[in-house]
Amino acid sequence: MELRTLRYFVAVAEELHFGRAATRLHMSQPPLSRAIKQLEADVGALLFVRSPAGVALTPVGTVLLDEARALLEHADRVRGRVSAAAGAATITIGILGDGTDPGAARLAAAYRRHHPGIDIRVRDTDLTDPTCGLRAGLVDVALTRAPFDVTALTVRALRSDPVGVVLRADDPLADRDGLRLAELGDRRWFQFPEGTDPVWQSYWNGGRPRRGPVVRAVQECLQAVLWNGTVGLAPLGHDLPAELAVVPLLDMPPSHVVAVWNEGDTNPLIRSFIQIATAAYRR
Repeated sequence: MELRTLRYFVAVAEELHFGRAATRLHMSQPPLSRAIKQLEADVGALLFVRSPAGVALTPVGTVLLDEARALLEHADRVRGRVSAAAGAATITIGILGDGTDPGAARLAAAYRRHHPGIDIRVRDTDLTDPTCGLRAGLVDVALTRAPFDVTALTVRALRSDPVGVVLRADDPLADRDGLRLAELGDRRWFQFPEGTDPVWQSYWNGGRPRRGPVVRAVQECLQAVLWNGTVGLAPLGHDLPAELAVVPLLDMPPSHVVAVWNEGDTNPLIRSFIQIATAAYRR
């Protein structure tokens, strides 16, 4: 079995769809299908049950998935250690938002275990650049939230979080079980500075132009709500000061935690980061 074929297999097993896996691998579907059929011939058993809706793993495929992930992680670890022996190997990770996310904590611990000799640099970024400096070449890979302009970038979705509106605790709407965006139409919303990715700005403004104070960081958003009565959006599940409340938005699409890197970048440390991140956020 070639490592490349195993990577193909893992992609199909995680996406459970040949088309999505081909897109993720930046290849067309026919050669991917041929590679999986050849792998099944080598193994001597079917790995997937095919249907028009997608695929499902067979018992043999489930066993191979665990082994393939372990082999690929080991291969990446070997590459990283060899690179470290040849010189000081480093990876710079951009992180947007809450660094206390348990998924990020699991990712950090697992990545250190797999790459003990790598110099891991972290760049915390504010809310004005959802790519965390990736386009500017300041980081190798970013742990951030979508949506934003993904031109020339590759994105791996890690988790989906429902979104709510952040209000002062004494706001008349703060005790509601849920709200819709139309109920907030007359409120002031926080804005990001001019030049911020328009896809990103539109999402956090509920899909339409708004007026309100300009902010750059999470704490500035919270202070804008506290001092000005501004409304803002935030993923549910984050701790807030007692003076603030978050109410679920019933018609807001979820916020996706994603890992993103430059299209075509084959750095094994980045590939390992993506694999470990996928596992860390799956729990």
